[in-house]
Amino acid sequence: MLNLDNFYKARYVLKSAIHKTDLVHAVKINPECDVYLKPENLQNTGSFKIRGAYYKISQLTDEEKAKGVIACSAGNHAQGVALGAAAHGIKSLICLPEGAPMSKVEATRSYGAEICLVPGVYDDAYKKAIQLKEEKGYTFIHPFDDENVIAGQGTIGLELLDQLPDVEAIVVSVGGGGLISGIAFAVKSLNPNVKVYGVQAAGAASMVRSLETHKREILPSVSTIADGIAVKEPGTLTYDICSKYVDGIVTVTEDEICGAILHLLEKEKVVAEGAGAASVAAVMYNKVPVKGKKTICVVSGGNIDVTILHRVIKRGLAKSGRVSVINVELDDQPGNLVEVASVIAGCGGNITSVRHERNGDSEKINACILRIVCETRDDEHVKHINDELRRKGFKLI
Repeated sequence: MLNLDNFYKARYVLKSAIHKTDLVHAVKINPECDVYLKPENLQNTGSFKIRGAYYKISQLTDEEKAKGVIACSAGNHAQGVALGAAAHGIKSLICLPEGAPMSKVEATRSYGAEICLVPGVYDDAYKKAIQLKEEKGYTFIHPFDDENVIAGQGTIGLELLDQLPDVEAIVVSVGGGGLISGIAFAVKSLNPNVKVYGVQAAGAASMVRSLETHKREILPSVSTIADGIAVKEPGTLTYDICSKYVDGIVTVTEDEICGAILHLLEKEKVVAEGAGAASVAAVMYNKVPVKGKKTICVVSGGNIDVTILHRVIKRGLAKSGRVSVINVELDDQPGNLVEVASVIAGCGGNITSVRHERNGDSEKINACILRIVCETRDDEHVKHINDELRRKGFKLI
């Protein structure tokens, strides 16, 4: 059974192994509430996972340690286990899905772990890890469905209450549920008035689905840029804890996650991976009822693969109205393109590309379609340009 004594014990054990990450006041995320960030992206190994993994390994018996440890992960738990095992002089084998970001794979290897890449997603890596555990006798370190792991993650909840005693709401990304279970149990045990909300990617909403049906559900597949929370099935312990202590779990889209990553990078100078930015996305796009509340978003990790960062930024720019695509149907006559460009320039838009298509989607024989990409300020600016083009008689499609 979970109890607060174990959480306080975990905090003591972790004192020499982790950073106590300070809160960051982030007033630009949502003007309708008072937002703070808990930047676990600055934690050792770049995510909160070191807390649960390190504490779990510290509590193993000598016999369990002698067997070596095995774990499965999309990357962050892998690094936590690898570092925790190395600190205790224990051999570690980590099963990772083949699609895990290369940066996470190499970081895990750099901490001294042996790597086993498994086709599929996290749940496939989990099955492989269990198979190897049975065959080789390793001690398995579960990424979320374990009381000691949950207690380790829950030390964040203790810190949040110390750092902001009058906090009213805490928003946490959810994959298998270990992080939110630990935070919710700790916070609700000490201050039941604080609201705790979870956030999942729409393409990996296993906990949302499970809470809706009142039983653990297994999704047939998951797909999201937030690889750290791409979990098909929540844990048994974590499902029960979320059912009892969490005030609600919502979903965010891929574009919303990208928008949050871009905002954190540009406005808050914080590098977050998809899973880490999901909590911020929920507050930015008003997915959780925190209007007027003093709110903490837990930025759970910052291990984003730089090879996809440009794609994330591109989608984030589009979501925030910073880049827009305008499709204009016009008669294919000299001067029309110049006039369209003049209208956009006059409104302050910066055209970065133009594609001219004859006999495209239009029914008019003498028409053409212009596909124009513009740099803009925000959604209001895009609307102003579109309205001005229509006022000048151009047809937008």
